[in-house]
Amino acid sequence: MRIRSNVFQVIRQATIPALLLVLLLAGARANAQLQTPPAPPQQAGGSDSNYIVTFRPGTSQADRAASVRRAGASLRFNYSIVDAVAITGAGVNVIAALQGDISVLEIIPDRAVRAFQADQASGNARPGGGGGGGGGEVIPAGVTRVGVPTSTSNGSGIGVAIVDTGIDLAHADLQGGLAGASFTAFGTSCQDGNGHGTHVAGIVGARDNTIDVVGVAPNSTLYCVRVLDASGSGTDSTVMAGLDWVAQTNGFIDPITKSCTVTNSAAPIRVVNMSLGRSGSLDDNPALRGSVQCLYNKGVAVVVAAGNDSSKEVSQMIPAGYPEVLAVASTTAVIGSNAGCKFYNQTIKADTASYFTTDGAFTGGIGVTISAPGADQENINKACFISSVGILSLKLGGGTTRMSGTSMASPHVAGIVARLMQTGLTNVETIRSTIRSSADRVVTAPLNSPASGYSFDGEREGIAKAP
Repeated sequence: MRIRSNVFQVIRQATIPALLLVLLLAGARANAQLQTPPAPPQQAGGSDSNYIVTFRPGTSQADRAASVRRAGASLRFNYSIVDAVAITGAGVNVIAALQGDISVLEIIPDRAVRAFQADQASGNARPGGGGGGGGGEVIPAGVTRVGVPTSTSNGSGIGVAIVDTGIDLAHADLQGGLAGASFTAFGTSCQDGNGHGTHVAGIVGARDNTIDVVGVAPNSTLYCVRVLDASGSGTDSTVMAGLDWVAQTNGFIDPITKSCTVTNSAAPIRVVNMSLGRSGSLDDNPALRGSVQCLYNKGVAVVVAAGNDSSKEVSQMIPAGYPEVLAVASTTAVIGSNAGCKFYNQTIKADTASYFTTDGAFTGGIGVTISAPGADQENINKACFISSVGILSLKLGGGTTRMSGTSMASPHVAGIVARLMQTGLTNVETIRSTIRSSADRVVTAPLNSPASGYSFDGEREGIAKAP
């Protein structure tokens, strides 16, 4: 049995305001690059008294709970999807007691995860109040870029779990598309208290009606799975709890052994979107990866935002670095503008890699599966600053708002996956292969970002395209 170092690694959260200022590289060179501000310093997260404890295979939930009680800790989650529990109140004596328990395999810090949070922009957004604020329905630039839904390609019959901060359950543009079943790791309601999850949900499945926007898969069924709190924060254990709920809802858990061993071709949730993560390594939490593997092995496609730290590669991000997920990087949807910057006389074109995106060539099953719009465009003003115009989607409280980030790129692909599954595809690797082979501008896009510090990752996988 081993205990892992209690050093919490949290994602360098790239805050992406709609008018984010980006300094021009010093000097009036013809090929000058645009600089981005330094990434915010890493923050400590989680708690030094919260752990995930893994047990020998076959250890019953009752026996796990008994081990926790004997050690003197409090049980937070007792999983079915993996042989593990999440505990709190684990001081030195508790750790020592668990180390002496022969049924315990490993004690892992419960690391913090966050939404790949982006600030909002008011430009071209619509006010709240439950409706669209007038003007009728808009097809966002990101949806147009990946493929406007049609009557035969709209995600009908496919359930998509939005594993996030929750969803605005009263939003007018989601009515008729929300499943009755939901999960929350916080309190008793899946209602969004942040706005991030609502925005993500709208990109996937905003209804095709007369208000607000239309999503990539407007006829899909959205399942609210709240694993992040109102600040956009959670931990490995809350994410695992959400995935555990998905497995149970899908009927993958054997009622006797409480293990992920049942195959159910009629599983209601076929796609999971996770626009969240942290920095980390492939093996730093086998229980979290095991939770993802359970769903993957049963044919559920887990689509994940690559990350908002351009200094990292996908292999350094969790869960984006798992080979079982479809990691999505961010690009622009349309061409930007240049208001007369004398040091840089070009525009940032459509399908350019977003300056904030984490990337990494798809090698050995790990890396970016595909890129998709995570911002509408990036503009350069006369003073040689860049402004990022976010993706238009749904706003907490009603109406629409804009956000940027790989958080917005991922749900575009989740919607595409739902539409592919609607055509009859079921195997996750077949879906990955189809997305990569049918992508637009393979070999030529994403285009290089002009931001200083950007480096080409060696692969131009193209831009995701819906069937």
